[in-house]
Amino acid sequence: MPKQRLITAKRVVVKLGSNVITAENSLNLEVIESISNQISTLMDKGVEVILVSSGAMAAGLRRMGMEGRPDEIPKRQAISAIGQSGVMNAYEKSFAGCDKKVAQILLTAEDLNNRKRYLNARNTLNTLIDWKVVPIINENDTIMVEEIKLGDNDNLAAMITLLMDADFLFILTDIDGLYDKDPRLYPEAELIPRVTNFKKEIEEFASEIPGTLGTG
Repeated sequence: MPKQRLITAKRVVVKLGSNVITAENSLNLEVIESISNQISTLMDKGVEVILVSSGAMAAGLRRMGMEGRPDEIPKRQAISAIGQSGVMNAYEKSFAGCDKKVAQILLTAEDLNNRKRYLNARNTLNTLIDWKVVPIINENDTIMVEEIKLGDNDNLAAMITLLMDADFLFILTDIDGLYDKDPRLYPEAELIPRVTNFKKEIEEFASEIPGTLGTG
């Protein structure tokens, strides 16, 4: 990535995976505070930041005193609904310490596939950005069914990047990067430091196995 392009970026999307902001089935408030401080610093320098954040499942499990994700879809959706308010509360407190306000945006694939909803979402996000408010986006797990499912927040973040014509998408994860094998299963897996083109063999390195609290 050319350093000059990064320096001149005006609008970026930052995606936080569940395993980044959680620890032992609970939100990691220290990490959330650190990331909030860094985003606030970028905003003070004139960079517009849109945040796509998971973590609702972990927060919900913690609030309900449950150790693992339920198998039943309605229960998983209920846990996410309980946890989403906890995620937003954590961000609100962290950004308040930086004198920044936050706004919650919950979306489904239907919202981005329908032209009218697509434009409305973009207009709302642009208004929040103009007001110096941090948009925090997640998939609307509570009403999600297969027909309107985005898949995961990596897909959602990519769609938001296109929707908002952002200069960069940064995906923060607990994995160091792209490996030739899943490093969680194969200790000998080798890191691929840079990908310049997406050949078929590169695509085959991508794992379909999410983290323990992923897609929530």
